[in-house]
Amino acid sequence: MHIQFIDASATPAPRLVVRVVNQDAIPADIEPILTEGAKASRFSGKPGQIFEGFVERGGQVVRAVLAGIGKSDADDRRAAVEKAGASVVAKYLTSGEAALAFDFTGAGLSADDAAALLLAARLRAWRYDAYRTKLSDEQKRSLEDISVIGASAETEAEWQREAALAEGVEFTRELVTEPANVIYPESFVERCRKRMADSGITIRVLDEVEMQALGMGALLGVAQGSVRPARLLAMEWKGGEAGGKPMAFVGKGVTFDTGGISIKPAAGMEDMKWDMGGAAAVAGAMLAIAGRKANANVVGICGLVENMPDGKAQRPGDVVTSMSGQTIEVINTDAEGRLVLCDAMTWVQREYAPSAVVDLATLTGAMIVSLGSEYGGLFANDDALAEQLAAAGDASGDKLWRFPLSPVYDKLIDSPIADMKNVGPRFAGSITAAQFLQRFVEKDTPWSHLDIAGMVWADKPGATWDKGATGFGVRLIDRYVRDNLEG
Repeated sequence: MHIQFIDASATPAPRLVVRVVNQDAIPADIEPILTEGAKASRFSGKPGQIFEGFVERGGQVVRAVLAGIGKSDADDRRAAVEKAGASVVAKYLTSGEAALAFDFTGAGLSADDAAALLLAARLRAWRYDAYRTKLSDEQKRSLEDISVIGASAETEAEWQREAALAEGVEFTRELVTEPANVIYPESFVERCRKRMADSGITIRVLDEVEMQALGMGALLGVAQGSVRPARLLAMEWKGGEAGGKPMAFVGKGVTFDTGGISIKPAAGMEDMKWDMGGAAAVAGAMLAIAGRKANANVVGICGLVENMPDGKAQRPGDVVTSMSGQTIEVINTDAEGRLVLCDAMTWVQREYAPSAVVDLATLTGAMIVSLGSEYGGLFANDDALAEQLAAAGDASGDKLWRFPLSPVYDKLIDSPIADMKNVGPRFAGSITAAQFLQRFVEKDTPWSHLDIAGMVWADKPGATWDKGATGFGVRLIDRYVRDNLEG
């Protein structure tokens, strides 16, 4: 989606013009026929409300739309303007119109809120039709261009930052949407190399030989049943103080998860292409951070494997040795994400000595039972870090809900023959998974685990996404970096 800022007096606007309207405040300069039509349709300017009519302006028939953005003093103003932008695009994406104009005249939007509306519009416009060859004309996306009228210079400047964020979210959605025969550990790396080629991000990759030499038996144990070799991807952005410790984000990248020998039921297994949603979020966030030249040092790590039930696959009951030296009894090969993350966490701590570590993972079905698809789960060993992440979630819309960590849960993953088991009993499954990961935090490093199992894929359209990949985590990470790492 291409977005440009225009001067209405100098450039002909598209036929489809959207006037942004505050609740109960239809502007006086709106044509009477539109005003009366809106009132008759009970349009009041509530967030997401849309009214459409046709009027003549300057000898041209204009498809005039009123889009409600709610009350100007509402506490949830940003969410309201995002809903307006997304609702408009959702309505006209396949309408046959190739372009529309947003008219901000008289709306009183701040630069932040105006840019947020445009961000929502662009995100809601995203579709991935690469494999759809038989769409009818009515199903094909027609809307490609958005013009902005009546925006301030500050809005235009703010949009440049939001555009970088949009690119990151879109990249994450692309990675999550692609099938597992297209995106696997090696191709994930190459897709990142290509997309980040001119971004200023430094990319490092460890192959299986290098990981074996480092003792990453937990991660490699998951990968050994697949013909697709594992990779560890590191993306470095050095935009902050020279030599300063980076913030580390670690993503679970299981590009397809059959469950291994502990195989999943066939029904719904196709969804497991998005079990790399945490890694995809980290990659997209790194692209966004670099795209806006963030004044921060950040490293993104993706542990990339495919979990398959080959004759070489690890078995329930096997014991593996992690890079940390701790041993793990593998009770269930479908609890593989934590085995990938623990070695990736050890490596990033020893390689970069980060100021803090945050991991993102589609880790447990228990989290979906707990929170559905409304919040991601938040665990942390540091209250300040937890509060910062929760605040970033509220501000970005990628919301989090905190769960407990406590030594009383440790006994649930103690093993009689190794240092720990990779799963506990049925109950408190998300908590015992987090307790497992906490055992790999070194030197009291501030750490948080985000279980986003219910958030990376949607079965129905949401606020700024259609059915499918949501891009969850990118806006969260970007907001955290903006608010806590940049001066």
